[in-house]
Amino acid sequence: MSLSGKRILLIIGGGIAAYKALDLIRRLRERGASVRVVMTAAAQEFITTLTAGALSADHVFTELFDRNDEHDVGHIRLSREADLLVVAPATADLMAKLANGHANDLASTVLLATDKPVLMAPAMNPRMWAHAATRRNRATLGKDGIAFIGPGRGEMAESHEAGEGRMAEPLEIVAAVEALLDAGPKPLAGRKIIVTSGPTHEPIDPVRYIANRSSGKQGHAIAAALARLGADVRLVSGPVSIADPAGVTTIHVERAREMRDAVEQLLPADAAVFVAAVADWRSENSAGEKIKKVAGEGPPVLRMVENPDILAGVGHHSQRPGLVVGFAAETQDLLRNAEAKLRKKGADFIVANDVSHESGIGPSGVMGGDRNRVRIVSRAGVDEWPEMTKDEVATRLAALIAERLKTTVV
Repeated sequence: MSLSGKRILLIIGGGIAAYKALDLIRRLRERGASVRVVMTAAAQEFITTLTAGALSADHVFTELFDRNDEHDVGHIRLSREADLLVVAPATADLMAKLANGHANDLASTVLLATDKPVLMAPAMNPRMWAHAATRRNRATLGKDGIAFIGPGRGEMAESHEAGEGRMAEPLEIVAAVEALLDAGPKPLAGRKIIVTSGPTHEPIDPVRYIANRSSGKQGHAIAAALARLGADVRLVSGPVSIADPAGVTTIHVERAREMRDAVEQLLPADAAVFVAAVADWRSENSAGEKIKKVAGEGPPVLRMVENPDILAGVGHHSQRPGLVVGFAAETQDLLRNAEAKLRKKGADFIVANDVSHESGIGPSGVMGGDRNRVRIVSRAGVDEWPEMTKDEVATRLAALIAERLKTTVV
């Protein structure tokens, strides 16, 4: 969507990720939004007000008791004149201040004084993000109606640091802004929908696991598209390196059994969409210590056992949602395998896609790529969709789900 005419107040917190906020300003403005910037004192240690002001083409606000800005209660005016407040990076300190009602600088005062939606893009060291106090503040802010985008997983600015805590990329934040400001019809308002996404990791020992190439891009895009249509979306995600979608409640799991348990705990629901590429098999007994190679001995024997079939379990569950959608990622006999899955799993339709290297979808194929070509397989037949981006597939699928739920009694 266009952001033409929308007014964004961007609060830049103090962290190395502040440099990304400069690109965020540019991305918002190229979509037509006007951007005003508030910078904390710590943010000014990383980037300059001169740069932020040049990119936003406006004055940058830094002081709560600025004589020029406060003559007409400037912090109140700033908080009310915007359509949306974005905090990027949202540091642990800024989150703690808002969660506990502190207002001792311009940024925290503006946040406390606003009556407009607030979107936070957290960024911090993984241990800070995992700390009980930060988790508690995150939960409090969520209950207060604050929207979040990210953080993602990856390498940190600090040497030898990696994990969850990377700020969402500017374009991901822009997508979250667009979703929050989207005033379009909400045909899924009041509907609870479960979505699974990503791979599962089945441990062999503490450092090795069985997995697949799923990136989670398609499942996360579907969750976001359903949320844009007003659904209360609960995303159960395996290990991925992409940010949680905006407006979606995300539960992170690792193993297939954890994903099954999380899904079943979310029932009842109006619909469930099973996009995750769940490992079919796991090692019966994962080793407590790293399995070492021993000279003269062959490789260890792994005894494999079958993982739970999450789609079939929900498709035949006593609390089965009114609409159940499965995915079939195949490398051969696509339609035959998808039709068999439809019969066995208790699904209403199967979204089938060819994930082989011969699919002709992008240089890297469907898994891990940004494009997809799917067929919708149902008892009524097969509907073949053209190649699209995964976001476009998600938007079209969300519209189909909304249409199906109009006539579904749950």
